[in-house]
Amino acid sequence: MFIQPNRLKQKLKAGQPVYGVISTSDDPQLAELFGLAGFDYYLLDAEHGLIDPAQAVNVIRACERVNLTPLVRLGPKDPKLVLLYLDAGMMGVMMPDLRAAVEIEMLIAAVKYPPFGKRGVGISRASAYMARSGEAPHYLAFANENTLVIPQFEDPSLLNNFEEMISRPGVDAVMIGPRDLSLNMGFPDGPEHPEVQMMIDRVIAICRQAGVAAGITAATCADAERQVTRGATMILGVAQLLILHSARAFLPGIAA
Repeated sequence: MFIQPNRLKQKLKAGQPVYGVISTSDDPQLAELFGLAGFDYYLLDAEHGLIDPAQAVNVIRACERVNLTPLVRLGPKDPKLVLLYLDAGMMGVMMPDLRAAVEIEMLIAAVKYPPFGKRGVGISRASAYMARSGEAPHYLAFANENTLVIPQFEDPSLLNNFEEMISRPGVDAVMIGPRDLSLNMGFPDGPEHPEVQMMIDRVIAICRQAGVAAGITAATCADAERQVTRGATMILGVAQLLILHSARAFLPGIAA
């Protein structure tokens, strides 16, 4: 029921494009709907959303029912918080506001069990409560193989050392944050500025060179196709905006 291979990670390792949404809502029905629509992953946003592990667990259950890989974007960069989300059943963790290589090391250590990290072992729903005798070693190996580590690139000052930062074992993907990146580059009008777009292309190229999947947000289907064409394979929409745009498109058709 709980211990299932991470199909999202398998697709990323194979170089296949994957599509997900990010949401600040803890409503499990929203996750179910996006799973039924055919998305690959659901990113619960605990950075900008008021979501804790106790609220997240029902969203995780909903994801499991519709073959949607549940991920979380951290708020505080706290290893104990990472542990709680993973024990609840999250299959990957995204770290925003990356500032230094040591933060990637901390994230890997928090996500992975020894010998690859420092995650503590507990009786949790993620491990099916280790209900079967002798199951612990299997689960620990499974978790190390199937959990995802995803730092975000939002700070242009990291560029020169970024390939070295993400080449360490354990990093699976990098999610580019175009809007925060544009702000940090001094372009508050948004990420379409040519210099921001050039920076994004450089980060995608670095990810490909390092053998790490590159992810980025997309507002529309055409935008998603453009990002895949430029080399990104982990495409992320915003759940509430997709709903809003669909609702707006629906009304004129009725009026006509």
